[in-house]
Amino acid sequence: MLKRSGSVHTFHIPVMGTGFSIDTPLRVAKYGISSVVSLVDDVLIEQMRKFHSEREGEPYEEIADRDEDARARRITAYLNLLGRLVDRQVRALQESPFEPGSEITRYYEMLPETKLKRDYVEMLAVSDPAAKARMQEELRHQAVPGSIDVNIMTKLDRDAYRGGKKLQPEYADAMAALRGFAESDLESSVVLSAGMNPRLFGYMAQFEDFLPDGEGVLRKRIILKVSDYRSAMVQGRFLAKRALWVSEHRIESGLNCGGHAFPSAGQLLGPVLEKFKEERAELVDRLHGVYAGALATAGRPCVAKPHEVRITVQGGIGTAGEKEFLLERFGLNGTGWATPFLLVPEVTNVDDELLEKLSAATEQDVFLSECSPLNIPYWDLRTSASEEARVRRIGEGRPGSPCPKEYLALDRALTEVPICVASRGYVKRKLKMLAEEGAPEEEIAPLIERVLGKSCVCHDLAGCVTLKHGIDPKATPAACPGLGIADFSKVAALEEMISHIYGGPPLPMSSDRPHMFIRELTINVEFLRAEIERARLGLLSRAPDYFNGFRTGLLDGIEYYRELSVEFSAEERDGFLKDLDALHQAVESIPVALPSSAVAGPTS
Repeated sequence: MLKRSGSVHTFHIPVMGTGFSIDTPLRVAKYGISSVVSLVDDVLIEQMRKFHSEREGEPYEEIADRDEDARARRITAYLNLLGRLVDRQVRALQESPFEPGSEITRYYEMLPETKLKRDYVEMLAVSDPAAKARMQEELRHQAVPGSIDVNIMTKLDRDAYRGGKKLQPEYADAMAALRGFAESDLESSVVLSAGMNPRLFGYMAQFEDFLPDGEGVLRKRIILKVSDYRSAMVQGRFLAKRALWVSEHRIESGLNCGGHAFPSAGQLLGPVLEKFKEERAELVDRLHGVYAGALATAGRPCVAKPHEVRITVQGGIGTAGEKEFLLERFGLNGTGWATPFLLVPEVTNVDDELLEKLSAATEQDVFLSECSPLNIPYWDLRTSASEEARVRRIGEGRPGSPCPKEYLALDRALTEVPICVASRGYVKRKLKMLAEEGAPEEEIAPLIERVLGKSCVCHDLAGCVTLKHGIDPKATPAACPGLGIADFSKVAALEEMISHIYGGPPLPMSSDRPHMFIRELTINVEFLRAEIERARLGLLSRAPDYFNGFRTGLLDGIEYYRELSVEFSAEERDGFLKDLDALHQAVESIPVALPSSAVAGPTS
C-alpha cells in the first residue's frame, strides 16, 4: 500500500456514529485528510464491503454471520478493501494534470499554509516548461493519502454466544474488532475510546504490528481518546508495561462533543489542555521509561528515543480563530472536526431528509439525552426518524426496539443471557416489574420515563447510510451531532469547509454563537443541575463529595478562563468575560446540598 501521512493537514475527521463516517476515507483520504471508521457494526461493515465491491468491480464473497470468526474477518476484509481503493484513487490523482478542477489541483489547493503548499504555489509561478515539469513530478510523489484510522469503543465488548454457550474472550466484540484491524494490511492507527479495558489492552500485545520492528518502526499505532491528563498517564502506563506505545493522546471535551459524552466532574477543556502543555515532556519521558523496560524484558530491540507523540484536541471547535488559538497557545499538533462535516454530503453519509433536519437544527433540537442503552449521556436530535420511531412505538403500545443487532446487549439484571435495555424484551419485563412493585405514581413515573426513553442507537446509527444506498429502505436513521450543529446551516462542499477551518472565506454561522469554552462551561452547568435533580428524584446515587467537587471544578475553570482571556483580542475578550460572569453567578447559585438518601450510595 502507498505511504500515508498523518500531518499533511492540521485537522482530522473523528469517528461519527457507526454509519456517518463508515466510508469517509474513500471521500477524503486521497486529499491527504485522515479520518476514522467505526468498527462497532460488522453487519454494516459487511453491507458496505458488498456495496463498494460491486460499485468498483472488486470481487466479493460473503462472510456470513455463522461463519467462523465472522466479525474479525469482515472487518479485515473491509479495511483491506478501503486500502486498495484509496491507493487506486491516489495513483489516479498523482497522474492527473495540474489544471483547474483536477484531482491533484484539488489536493494542493486545499492544503494549509505549509512548505508543501508553498512549493505548489511556487510551481504555478514558474514559466519555464522544463522546470515546471520537474517541479510537478516532485509534487506528484508528495501527494500521499491521509490515514485510514479505526475506532474501538472499549466498553462495547459484549461476550459472544453460540447455542447459548459463551465463547472464548477473543470472540468478544472489542477483541474481535481489534483482531480484524490488527490482521489487516493497513498501516494506520486504532483510536481507543471510552476508557480502559484491561483484557483488550493486554490482547493488543499479541499482534506484531503494534510492536516496533527491528528498525523501531510501528506499522500500527495507538491513539488514546482521553478527557484529562490523569487518564492519559494511567492508560498509557498500562499499555507501556505491555510494550505498547501511545502515538497520540486525542483530548476530547467531556461534554461539548457529539455522540456519547463522558462527563469529567467539572474539569473543563482549557485547564486540561494547560495541564498537557505543562506536563507533556514528563508524560512522554515517564511512558518511554516504562516502555523501554517492557521491551527489554520481552527481549525485543531497545527503542532508545521515544516514538513520535502527538497531542490533539477535538470537541466543539467551530471557527478558524478557535482552532489557531488552540494550536498555538497549547502547542498542539492538530484538531478534530466532526459535527460540521455532517453538512458536507461528499464526506459523510446523510440521507436527504436527515440532511435537511440537521441544516435546520437549533440548540433546542439537540439535547443531552439518556437514550443510550449504555447509560452514558448521549447527544440526540429530537427530530430524527429514530426518535420519531421510538415515540411511535410507545403510542402503539409496543415500546422498545426489535433489537436486530444486539451490540449493546450487556444487561444481566433481568435475564441470564445479556440483553439490551432498549430492546422490546427488556422494556416489557422492566415495566411489568415496576408495576408489580406498587410504588406511588409520583415515584414510579420518572422510572417508567427512563425505561421508555432508551433508543436503538446501534442499529439506527447505521440508518443514515443504509437508507441512502437502498440497503434498508425502512431504516429510521438516528443522529448524534454535537450542539455545534446549531451554528451551521449551509450544506457545504469540501473546499468550503476546509476554507472555513483554515481561515479562508468562512461558512455562515449563527450570530449568537458563544465561544467554544463558554459553550462547554454552559453545558456543564446545565448537566450539574440535571444531575442534582436526578439525585433528588432517586434516579441517581452519588458519593457525598461528587456535586461539591463538580461545582469546585467549574469555579476553578472559570478563574482559569479569566486569566486566559488576557490573550484574546479586545473585541473577543469583552463578550467572553461578560458570559463568564453570568456563568459564575449561575454556578454559585446551584444548591448542592441533598437529602442524605440521595447521596448515600456509590457513584453509578
